[in-house]
Amino acid sequence: MLATTPLFRVLSNEGITATAAAGLSRTYSAGQIICHQGDLGDHLYVVLDGLAKVVFTSERGDEMVLNILGPGEIFGELALLDGSPRSASVVTLQPTSVFILARNRLLELMRHNPGLADEFLKSIGRLVRKLTEQVGDLAFLDLGGRLAKLLLQISARHSHTEGLVLDREFTQSDLAGMIGASRPAVNRALQSLSARGLIAVHGRVVEIRDLEGLKRRAEP
Repeated sequence: MLATTPLFRVLSNEGITATAAAGLSRTYSAGQIICHQGDLGDHLYVVLDGLAKVVFTSERGDEMVLNILGPGEIFGELALLDGSPRSASVVTLQPTSVFILARNRLLELMRHNPGLADEFLKSIGRLVRKLTEQVGDLAFLDLGGRLAKLLLQISARHSHTEGLVLDREFTQSDLAGMIGASRPAVNRALQSLSARGLIAVHGRVVEIRDLEGLKRRAEP
């Protein structure tokens, strides 16, 4: 899994072996917190298996889901830049295994493998672009458009053969947090997309019926 992760795929077989030996793996049950917002940011994480969400909590206790992470994706990289506290929490949506690498071990690997530092900077760039895109969506897409785009992203990244199953992996509250809306508003938007034939809602399962139509709905 480390060899297929964008950050580490530049390493040789020896480099991958050294990386695996430098870290440790840990498995979490569904609903467990892997790291807390405000924790010291001294480790990098790689999702080996499972699914987790990145959650930002305001001082008032309001939550926003910033990202959903699947196998091969990393988190914790921003805090590693300067050792600052983590800007968000990461919570498992299903049983999830992660590889954990301490900051000093990562820096040591970078010194011996300059290409790793380049890939790390690229990962930071991808994260910044994603956050910029999210800000743009809030400004230029209505709620239905943002929901359509989110459903397309989830479908493309996490290959749900039976559709998106709410309450098993994501809840309507999770979807609402990812697009800056309330849960009742997301429920109404789902029903609107269903009425247009773009999706079908069967209990907790959301099925994409018209992929091209949903793509058009996700455009500004």
